[in-house]
Amino acid sequence: MDKFEIMHSGELYLGGDSERVAEQARCLERLYDFNQTHPSESEKRKKLLKDMFAEIGEGCYIEPPLRANWGGRHVHFGKSVYVNFNLTLVDDTHIYIGDYTMIGPNVIIATAGHPILPELREKGYQYNLPINIGKNCWIGAGAIIVPGVTIGDNTVIGAGSVVTKDIPANVVAVGNPCKVLREIDEKDK
Repeated sequence: MDKFEIMHSGELYLGGDSERVAEQARCLERLYDFNQTHPSESEKRKKLLKDMFAEIGEGCYIEPPLRANWGGRHVHFGKSVYVNFNLTLVDDTHIYIGDYTMIGPNVIIATAGHPILPELREKGYQYNLPINIGKNCWIGAGAIIVPGVTIGDNTVIGAGSVVTKDIPANVVAVGNPCKVLREIDEKDK
C-alpha cells in the first residue's frame, strides 16, 4: 500500500512525508483561489470546483468561505447540493454527499481521527474513515459529523447536533450525541 492509499484504508499512518505535503499544498492553492472569487464569478467558481473535487454534480452551489484539508480532493457531491457559509471538510479520505442535500452554515464534516493512546498521538498518527450522507438530507447549522458516520436518505440533522453514530433514512435526529427524535411522516406534508 502506497502513502496515498493508506490514507483511505482506515489504518494508522503518519502524514508528514514531502510528497503528500506537496500535493496537499497544491490542493490548498486551488481552494484559496475559490475562496477569493467575487459573488459575480459563478462560472469561475463552477470551473474551480470541478477541478478541486473528486466529483461534483450539476447545479451544486457552495457559498465561500469553504475550508478543506485537501481542498475537496476526496469529496464527492451529487447534483444540486447546496452549501451555506463556512463548511469545513476534513477530507483526508472520502466524503460522499447525495443529490439535493442542503448543508447549513458552520457545519463540520471530519473524516480524520487520532488514536486514543497518548504515545501514538504524540508521534502524530492519524486514521481516516469515510463519511456518507444520503440524498435529500438537510444538515442544520453548526452540526458536526465525525469519522465513519453514514446518514440515510431524506434525513434531517438538527442544528448544533454532533453525529457520532450512523443515522437511518427518513428521520429527524438532534442533539449531542445526535439521536433519532422521530420519523418523517405524513404530518410533515
